[in-house]
Amino acid sequence: MLFNARTRRSRILIAVATAAAAVVAVAVTLALTVTTYDHTSPRAARAKASGSVTGGVDCRKAKCVALSFDGGPSATTPKLLDILKQRHLHATFFVQGRGHISKYPDILRRIAEEGHEIGNHTWTHPRLTDLDEAGARAELTRTQDAIEKITGTRPVLMRPPEGRTNRKVEKICRELGLAQVLWSVTAKDYETTDSALITKRVLDQTHRDGIILLHDLHKGTVPAVPGILSALEERGYTVVTVSQLLAPAKPEPGMVYRP
Repeated sequence: MLFNARTRRSRILIAVATAAAAVVAVAVTLALTVTTYDHTSPRAARAKASGSVTGGVDCRKAKCVALSFDGGPSATTPKLLDILKQRHLHATFFVQGRGHISKYPDILRRIAEEGHEIGNHTWTHPRLTDLDEAGARAELTRTQDAIEKITGTRPVLMRPPEGRTNRKVEKICRELGLAQVLWSVTAKDYETTDSALITKRVLDQTHRDGIILLHDLHKGTVPAVPGILSALEERGYTVVTVSQLLAPAKPEPGMVYRP
């Protein structure tokens, strides 16, 4: 009987130890694989801010949605700018360095001159989370310098390629004065030239205080914009820039904004 009791106790202890080891293993795995970063929503940022909104739309009262474009400027951007100018609307352009800013400096200058917001989308569009700190910093700094040289203004917003970010990227952005902007609406316009499909995808996903992500360099996107804007207007939306969506809050460097 004594032997059996000892055997049972040994088995229980082994089982407990095994379970504890499994829990530790899972925790370690999660710590290594789950990306964490500080984030908030545009609505939450506004709720914490005080003061009034001057010279623009107050999205605490209006039914707002932010319109943003990644990957330009490109040869198709002037047509997009014509559409926005005709409708008296402004968007946020997260521009890319190599093959874009470097190739179309006059278009970037026009974006700024017509009152649109300009953000940083890196120089070569790498996953910043895959780079070491020096490499990620160089991608953002080189783009910041190029934008400032052409427009006279240094961006305060950036969009990480593929939305990939982590504590390292957060730290770099905080030091460079850049808030990170993700999105709630994507048409995946990089995988289709069907403007009707792009329009449907945007409208199906859009909600108040959302951020729309499109790419002005893809063939089907700019032709879809007039229909998207008309439908949003019919649904009572006011189209704004990202900073207008946040106001009266100011973009906080390093913070990730996602609806």
